[in-house]
Amino acid sequence: MEPTEATLPLFDEEPARPLADRLRPTRLEDVVGQDHLSAPDAPLGRMVAQQRLGSTILWGPPGVGKTTIARLLADGSNLAF
Repeated sequence: MEPTEATLPLFDEEPARPLADRLRPTRLEDVVGQDHLSAPDAPLGRMVAQQRLGSTILWGPPGVGKTTIARLLADGSNLAF
């Protein structure tokens, strides 16, 4: 059953998001680990600073943050994801 306006909590402006989504980093600097790639003077940090992203392959098992990093790179470079 899809929630309707009548079934949503009265005081919330939007439906509750999953915890993982609420805790997701909102800036590249907030990503934990991989500083050798994401720090301001590292390859990804420099690409974002120049707002010029090159082709990048993010590889790893599910749930490690590949999509989050890709979204942050796009947002930091003012590009559509």
